[in-house]
Amino acid sequence: MTTNTVRIWDPFVRIFHWVLVGAFVVAYISEDDYLDIHTTAGYTVLTLVALRLVWGFVGSRHARFADFVRPPGEALSYVKDTFLGRARRYLGHNPAGGLMIIAMLASLLVTTFTGVALLGADEHAGPLAGLMAGASHGLEEGLEEVHEFFANFTVALVLGHLLGVLVESLFHRENLVRAMFTGNKPLRDGDSD
Repeated sequence: MTTNTVRIWDPFVRIFHWVLVGAFVVAYISEDDYLDIHTTAGYTVLTLVALRLVWGFVGSRHARFADFVRPPGEALSYVKDTFLGRARRYLGHNPAGGLMIIAMLASLLVTTFTGVALLGADEHAGPLAGLMAGASHGLEEGLEEVHEFFANFTVALVLGHLLGVLVESLFHRENLVRAMFTGNKPLRDGDSD
């Protein structure tokens, strides 16, 4: 028996996703102990997020923000419907998943921008070194606190994302992790691409 599938995630989205996972993990575990590695991984995350933001406007259908960014109330209704066992299946991101993507991108932007500013203030390096020259110790500490908070907040969002993927995979009986590798999801009666 063959299963019909439909291409949902284009190669850019899939490569972006998995490289971002790797770069964030490297940045998170390297922290201050391996500053060169931490910095390179952080710049990689920033570059990937910038590219994803562009792709959100010019990419394939399900990569575009217009396809999955919904009001928070719609995301909450979707979560409620999931708990009640009546959530509708989406080929792309569901409303809660879309909100999570926006939250993770925003958190990563704050994490990377504060990291670049901190590098300029503390190490006198990077593109903001000139702007951050002479930054007070209090500003450096503040940047470090914000940087660490959002790095940890991103981890919390990732855990929420993983939980959502698990629940969605079980609820709709589909392997969303495999879909992020292959780009394909099963096509079912009533689905439209």
